[in-house]
Amino acid sequence: MDESGLNARRRTAKQEEGQAGEDAALAYLQQQGLMLVMRNFRCKVGEIDLIMQDRSGLVFVEVRKRASSAYGGAAASITPAKQRRLLRAAQFYLLRYRVQPACRFDVIAIEREQITWLKNAIEA
Repeated sequence: MDESGLNARRRTAKQEEGQAGEDAALAYLQQQGLMLVMRNFRCKVGEIDLIMQDRSGLVFVEVRKRASSAYGGAAASITPAKQRRLLRAAQFYLLRYRVQPACRFDVIAIEREQITWLKNAIEA
């Protein structure tokens, strides 16, 4: 493998930190009884970090990790534009179901290693 191939696979420090945040969020949600359906669902209209199964249906999860609560913190970093992309990506994902399951949008906000789970954080 040439050097350019190696560089293409390397992740930035920010990507590594984001991955660590998703790992922590996944472990936390599994401890709460949710089951992983899919991780990093990507489509032409957006991305969903985690899709989980709860007793009541599907949970689309956006994970945000911030070093501090400055500038509003992790949860406040989800802009209206990001919310629209999440909703469109979820609609795209749900096309695979003949009967749409119950679903909700949660946020896992991680600040200074403290996890906050915000259920129904985004209105569809």
